[in-house]
Amino acid sequence: MIRTFLAIDLPGSHQKGLTQVQKQLKQSNADVRWVPVGNIHLTLKFFGNVKESEVQTIGAATAAVARQFPPFDLQVAGAGAFPSIKSPRVIWLGIRGQTEVLSQLYYGLEQAFATLGYLPENRRFNPHLTLGRVRSPRHREKLSQMFETLISPTFPVFRVSNLILFRSTLTPQGAIYTPLQILPLGTETQTQRK
Repeated sequence: MIRTFLAIDLPGSHQKGLTQVQKQLKQSNADVRWVPVGNIHLTLKFFGNVKESEVQTIGAATAAVARQFPPFDLQVAGAGAFPSIKSPRVIWLGIRGQTEVLSQLYYGLEQAFATLGYLPENRRFNPHLTLGRVRSPRHREKLSQMFETLISPTFPVFRVSNLILFRSTLTPQGAIYTPLQILPLGTETQTQRK
């Protein structure tokens, strides 16, 4: 079985800015399990443990949807928390830019995966980058206050030109993400539109 998820990876040039945001929030000394900066990505679907043969099926379904969408631009936006900044459980950075295209892509993928037996999410798609998960209430109030003074860097716009199907290997040191398939956007559409 392979622990698998589908995501949009961030350019390496974003790591410095992500580190800056985490560094500021870490000053709260809150009990947070911070995501290593190299592992931060925009998750589109978490499949859990799947058979190796199923990875190929998921990849083919993803490729069929991805071909229908041309590459598009996104930008990392301000910080927030789920369920709220006053009661943070998940700390995140938002996404802006061509989010309508991102949403259409997401819901197209959800439909394709539903035909494979993967149930759609029961909540509205809210694109974000998870920076960390709060483990306990320790210093949570101070963490909430940190959002008010947080200085978020301006992240450059980045082009989304492919989706990546990842393997997630859990280790005592944390998760290791390995690309299984890189699935380009827009191959059919770009040819058809010329």
